[in-house]
Amino acid sequence: MSNIENNKIIARRWIELISEHNIEDICEMTAPNWKMHGGLPGLSPGPDGVRQLFASFGDIDQKWTIEDVIAEADKVVVRATNTCTQESFFGIPARGRQQTFTATFIHRIVDGKITETWRNADDLGRVLQLGARIEPTDH
Repeated sequence: MSNIENNKIIARRWIELISEHNIEDICEMTAPNWKMHGGLPGLSPGPDGVRQLFASFGDIDQKWTIEDVIAEADKVVVRATNTCTQESFFGIPARGRQQTFTATFIHRIVDGKITETWRNADDLGRVLQLGARIEPTDH
């Protein structure tokens, strides 16, 4: 199996493990110098950062559905849809409301370990689903 195909398997498994809330297996796939771009600010590198990230979610029930996996060289792009119920998001109470949003992850994978992750998600869509409103200000 080629490195690209193997990297696609690793990236898919990472998303599956999030749905399973299997943080320690995600940590095993994560390089000691892993860093995330577009996620929670100030994360520690490596598995400790993964644990901090998941601890920040609070009580969450989520299911990821993978839509696309595209790979080239040492990078794998995963586009996925998340359906979740969470206590709150960005400080906005969820009140039991289910949220559905899309996200794109780009993973850099070296020697079978994820060394970097870039995240871009529809966080605005999530807060609007929770009832947040955007109001213009008078300047």
